[in-house]
Amino acid sequence: MKKVVFIMMAFLLMASFSVFAGAPKEKEGEVKSTIRREAVTGEKFDQASVLKPIDKTLKFVFVGKLVHPWYDVVDEGIVAAIAEMKKLGINIEYKWDSPATADISEHVKKIEANISARPDGLAIACLDPATDTQVINDACDAGLHVITFDTDAPESKRMCYIGHDSFHSDGIMHADLMAKLVGNKGKVGILSGSLGAPNHVAWVKGFKEGIAKYKDIQIAFERPDNDDLQLAVDLTESALQAHPDVKGIFCCNASNPIGAARAVKNAGKAGKIKITGMALMPETMQYIKEGVIDATLEQRQWEEGYWGVIYLVALNANHTIPDKHPIPAQWITKKDLMK
Repeated sequence: MKKVVFIMMAFLLMASFSVFAGAPKEKEGEVKSTIRREAVTGEKFDQASVLKPIDKTLKFVFVGKLVHPWYDVVDEGIVAAIAEMKKLGINIEYKWDSPATADISEHVKKIEANISARPDGLAIACLDPATDTQVINDACDAGLHVITFDTDAPESKRMCYIGHDSFHSDGIMHADLMAKLVGNKGKVGILSGSLGAPNHVAWVKGFKEGIAKYKDIQIAFERPDNDDLQLAVDLTESALQAHPDVKGIFCCNASNPIGAARAVKNAGKAGKIKITGMALMPETMQYIKEGVIDATLEQRQWEEGYWGVIYLVALNANHTIPDKHPIPAQWITKKDLMK
């Protein structure tokens, strides 16, 4: 049902693009004159006249937190939306321009370079909102259409955020699940991702608050893996040596559940050490089927890419768009994958 609703919304929005793609341009003074005339004469103001025709190939840039296969699914949504727009006569070119690693300095440089390139739309997954806010504001002040996805910079001037927005409560849910998996007692660990990433920070904070309700559960270790798969493996291996009695590991990004699972499996403790995480990468799916990972929270990032294109097109046509477009998440367990 939700899928049908989203598709209907998309076609309603796209239908408006097709109607106005060839609409004549109207100067700001003419619009103001029309508004004044309506006030005096009672004539109805044609609101469609403020829309702008799209008479060129649009160029969009997507900047992820880093180069990571999690964004491959976002890319699938981008491609799907571009194909739909093409059927309506709206041509779009796009590229990804993400830093190789989760490095905030490189992230900002990527955004700055694309401000200079002046694309028709800039979509940014924020790595560190406090740092990204200024450069996002610079892009907006330069007249660019800027949206955020995956993670937001809510204090910035961005036009819209598309993505999951209940990270803290997710962490609490993970804590409750972890407590159940370990029998409400014992030691657990945390792989905390990137320390500046707002979703990672909120997930960890929520998990800590949630696990504090269980007085017989202790957090034995908390280590940042910086969204680096091999680092997640290494950190888990060293944690298992330092804490051989650990009973569970909470993972808060797309890389570290896989890293934790590799290390736990190699240690011969698959199924004995409980693992919960985020996202559903192909290797994550396999580990869930094998019983190495117990559950993951999938964010449906395909929608982020799809709606990112839709809203950037809308902005170029001078449509209004929402301040936020929340994307829900869903639990995935072995039972779900075996259906």
